[in-house]
Amino acid sequence: MPQRDPSSDLKRILKQLRLGRLLPVLPERLRQARERQMDPEDVLLLVLSDEVQRRQRQRLTNRSKAAGLAPALVFDEWDGSAKITYDRRLLDELRTLRFVELHHHALLMGPVGVGKTMLAHALGHLAVQHELSVHCESADKLFLRLKASRLDGTHALELRRLVAVDLLIIDDFALRSLDTMETTDLYELVTARHRIGSMIMTSNRSPDEWLAMLADPLHAQALVDRFSNNAYDLVIEGESYRKRQKPTLSPPS
Repeated sequence: MPQRDPSSDLKRILKQLRLGRLLPVLPERLRQARERQMDPEDVLLLVLSDEVQRRQRQRLTNRSKAAGLAPALVFDEWDGSAKITYDRRLLDELRTLRFVELHHHALLMGPVGVGKTMLAHALGHLAVQHELSVHCESADKLFLRLKASRLDGTHALELRRLVAVDLLIIDDFALRSLDTMETTDLYELVTARHRIGSMIMTSNRSPDEWLAMLADPLHAQALVDRFSNNAYDLVIEGESYRKRQKPTLSPPS
C-alpha cells in the first residue's frame, strides 16, 4: 500500500504546535496505523512518543556539546580488540558513576594513544545521561582560558563555574610544566572540589611526576596529596590505536 503524505492542514497544525519534526516519520507511522487498524489513542501515543524520544536525544546532544564532550567518544565506539591492558573491573566500577556520587576522582594514566581521552569523554557522556553537570577541557586550553579571564575580570566567575559542576574532566594534564599562575589555578580547583565534586584527569605521568612540573612546591604537594589520595587510578598500557589508523597503500591488483 503506497504511503500517503500528511495533509497540508495537518502539516500546518503540527508546525504551529512546534511539532514539525514529526513530519519525516509521520507517513510511516500512519501507514503502520492503517495496516494494524490501531485505535486512534494508540496512534497518537505512538507519534507523540516518537517526538518525546527525539527531544530527549536532542537535549542530551546539546548538553554533551555544551560540556565540551566529543560526540564520537562514547563507549559504543570503544574497541574491545585493542592491544591494551587495564583493570576491567575498575572501569566497570567507574561506569556506575558511584565515584561521582561519592565525590571521588579518577586518574586515567598511560602512554599516548591507548584511549585515555576516549574513556574520559565516554564517562562524561554517561554522566550527562544521568542528569549530572559536566565540563570537559584539555589542560592547556583550560589554563589559557583562566589566564585570559584575569584580564577581563571574570577569573573568579570562571573558577566558580568549574567548581560548581558535578564532574570536571581535565584532559592531557602534565604534558608540560605549569607556571606559577597555572599551578595556583589548579591548586584552587583541586582544593575547592575536595570531597564536594569529582574530577577525571588524563595524563601520561603519575602524580609523583607532577610535583616536578608544578611551579610552587607547597601548592604542588598539597594539590597532589588531595587529588591522588581521593582518586581511582586506571592505568592503561599497550599499543597506540593510532598505529592501526596509519594510511597504507593497497596492494597492486
